[in-house]
Amino acid sequence: MEQKIETGGPAFPCHADIIPSKDRDYAGMTLRDYFAAKAMQGMAGSPRYCEHGWDQADLAAQAYKIADAMLKAREVKHEQG
Repeated sequence: MEQKIETGGPAFPCHADIIPSKDRDYAGMTLRDYFAAKAMQGMAGSPRYCEHGWDQADLAAQAYKIADAMLKAREVKHEQG
């Protein structure tokens, strides 16, 4: 059984009246995608990551690991109040 990936919901939510009901689940990128894109942008420009000799797939995988950690950190913060 596949593990469900937490996405954090939409990165840029908008009012439900703007998006037709059938498309609400596909209203743009998720917060996880947004975090991964930001992480990858920083990594791609960093000499530290370039020295690893990683290809694009390696960078993308690492970016999603960072995004997942960011989502987890948000959960902890929300649990603590």
